Parts: sequence; C-alpha cells; structure tokens
Amino acid sequence: MKFPVGTLFALAGSLLATSAQAHVSVTGPGPAVAGASFDADFTLSHGCSGADTFRVRIAIPEGVTSVRPMDSVFGKAVVEKDAATGNVTAVTWTKASADVLAADTQLYRFTLRAKMPGKPFTTLYFPTTQTCRAADGTESTVEWVGTSGGHDHEGGDAGTTPAAEPAPSLFLVPSRLPGWNKYTVTEHVHDLTVFKDALIVWSGTAAYSFNPVTQAQIEQEPGVQPLAEIHPGTDIWVKY
Repeated sequence: MKFPVGTLFALAGSLLATSAQAHVSVTGPGPAVAGASFDADFTLSHGCSGADTFRVRIAIPEGVTSVRPMDSVFGKAVVEKDAATGNVTAVTWTKASADVLAADTQLYRFTLRAKMPGKPFTTLYFPTTQTCRAADGTESTVEWVGTSGGHDHEGGDAGTTPAAEPAPSLFLVPSRLPGWNKYTVTEHVHDLTVFKDALIVWSGTAAYSFNPVTQAQIEQEPGVQPLAEIHPGTDIWVKY
C-alpha cells in the first residue's frame, strides 16, 4: 500500500473520540467498538422547565446484549426483559419521593455495561424517557426519541436539522489495532468526525483527518483530495 503523502502522519495528533453532546448524551472511555463490551455513561444535564428529574427510562436497542446496569443516586436500577430471549429491553432508575429536589439544580449520570452488536459503521439509538416532578408534585415528561438530523452519521437525513428531542446515540466503529487497518464500509458515512481518534483516513487518493493541521496539509497536497463522505462498498485505510 502506497500513499501519496508521507509527511502527513507526523503532523497528525491522537484525539479521543466522544459522542455528540445533546440534552441527554451518552459517552464512554473511548469509541464504541462493534462486537465488544462498552461502558456507557448517560448524562442528563437538566430537568424539565425548572423541575427536578424523578425517573429515567432508557430503552435498549435490538442487538445490544449482556446489559449490566449500575445503581445510581436514584437507587436501584430496574430492568425490563424480553420474555422470549431474556435480553434486557429497558432500564429504569426512579428517585425516592423524599429525594426529589425542589428545583432543577443537579446533573445526573446513569451507567450500564453492554455488548455492542457486530455492525460497524452504524448508529445505535437509546430512546430515553425523562420524568420530572415539581415542588407541588406535578409531573411532566420529555421523550428523547428523535433519530433524525446532524447526529445521524450514516442515515440519509444526516446533516439536516436535528430533532428537537434527539435520542442519545452511539456510532459503532470496527475493531482496530495500532497502525494501519483496512475496512470495507457497508454503510454511508456522512460525518467523518466519527474517526476523531484516528490519525488519518485514506480512500483511494482522498484523505481525511480530524486534526486541523493535518487536514490543512491534505487540502494543499497535489494529487490528494479531501475525503468528505464514504459510500457503501468502499475500501478505506485508517491509521490509529
């Protein structure tokens, strides 16, 4: 394998991958690798119109298995399972009534470990229901279930206006080793920032790097085109 630019690699810095931030976000210690276990931290940055969060229910998408939730400041995690398969389909955390705050002042985090499906270059959505309780006991609910818009890395509507209440999502990357890795992409990838932790991505004579210095070198190098998106069936080389 021969690439037209040899100096780019020295300029590329390592960067940690994180998921896009939303009102309900999901992150982890690194990228979510297809077919591997992942420690997912779901973060709620606010309540509902000034009311404190009282209950959180996170739906587990099909293909995610071996779900092991952690208890939180809300108390015990309660799981729902599919009767036929025994797989966990949702996890709910509920505050004790005495612990509900008079106002929305806290950030909350909920953690679970699960095995990701073996489908790299796809997005997993975790529809989340947030229930809040005001000081007078009134409850309100926000459904974080949207799957359209800029956080959709490989769907046909990627780059459109994000849904008002987007579901937290994870983009699955393929397993990798330090150095060069070759992949055949099976989905349309519109948002190449999913390769944040890569030094550089090559496809034919086109290249991409999340590092702005390296990307600027790519754009100035004769014979090299900036890589903007990846079509299904494309072979790519990625250096980590």
